[in-house]
Amino acid sequence: MFYHRLGKIPPKRHIQFRQPDGSLYKEELVSSEGFSGIYSNLYHIHPPTRVKQLREPVKFGPTVIEDYALRHTHLNTSKVEATGDDYLEARKVLMKNNDCALAICSPRKRKMDYYYKNAEGDEVLFVHDGSGRLITQFGVVEIRQGDYVVIPRTVIYRLEFNETGPLRLLIIESASPVETVKRYRNELGQLLEHSPYCERDIRPPQELITETAKGEYLIKIKKQGYLHQYVYDHSPLDVVGWDGFLWPYAFSIHDFEPITGRIHQPPPVHQTFQAHNFVICSFVPRLFDYHPLAIPAPYNHSNIDSDEVLYYAEGNFMSRRGIERGSFTLHPGGLPHGPHPGTVEKSIGAKETHELAVMIDTFRPLFLTTDALPYVDKNYPMSWTDVNPAEGFNEVNSP
Repeated sequence: MFYHRLGKIPPKRHIQFRQPDGSLYKEELVSSEGFSGIYSNLYHIHPPTRVKQLREPVKFGPTVIEDYALRHTHLNTSKVEATGDDYLEARKVLMKNNDCALAICSPRKRKMDYYYKNAEGDEVLFVHDGSGRLITQFGVVEIRQGDYVVIPRTVIYRLEFNETGPLRLLIIESASPVETVKRYRNELGQLLEHSPYCERDIRPPQELITETAKGEYLIKIKKQGYLHQYVYDHSPLDVVGWDGFLWPYAFSIHDFEPITGRIHQPPPVHQTFQAHNFVICSFVPRLFDYHPLAIPAPYNHSNIDSDEVLYYAEGNFMSRRGIERGSFTLHPGGLPHGPHPGTVEKSIGAKETHELAVMIDTFRPLFLTTDALPYVDKNYPMSWTDVNPAEGFNEVNSP
């Protein structure tokens, strides 16, 4: 990321910085990779170490299915309206491995009455439906439909979503840092001219909220399969200023500029983020290939060393039939996959697509969880046979 600052900070790090009453502000270094990675310095009114109460931890996390057979899988989550009352209760992990976890989240309650911190993973919230605010000790990030909201580990936050309209989130949790794509950056970290997005598209926190009142503030901290419940007598939003390179931000999928060519381009041109052992890609509206003999539909592909997940957001998916808005497909390594019968010929001559989708490619196998089982489409593994070619394109249902 790039350097950003908000609020009041002293002229140098680690020097005296005093409050109006003469006491020192309490400096906190939030750093990655010990002291070797990106970091930010925050200045608190109260010590961030002072705890009022420790409540009992609560078990938190999915149950993985170890013996799920090797097969292409469609999770028909399109009709889900609510996955739980509370934000954390509503997070239903459907697939995971040691590198990442993929969850849906549609809470009935639009505002959190506590704070949350993931102490062991970065989080990416893809806002399929809804809008609101991410409120953190770094400030406020405005959230819009289509946003990727990137939250580095240990950021303390709560969410406030607008009360009207549907709310649907795809949440990607990463055991490693989520970063912009390395090949799009120069040696100083600046995004290059050929990158499909630039720093202007990234939205850092813009409003710093400084709360001084005493009270009882609950922070639920996720680590090692539990929610650890810490109660403080002051707000975690007691920061008067900060600066650095580590902070939450939003980037809209609608600001991703597609890379196209004369013939079909492979999925890496859609890459948006990277992490250890997986990538996140964005399929957005774009012109199709313009070679006179081009075939817009993707070719068959045999996954040798990756599992491929597609989350279908909006538009026409020419290579897929029977997939609805808000559904997932999982095409695991070890099996070839490709366009459904009839869709290749039907795609020839098409000039553009209006599809919108998020793809997660993992380089270690994903496991389904018990929360995924109610959504499994048992007919999907056989959907490449006995299909009427005349049916052609699949139109994803939009609201």
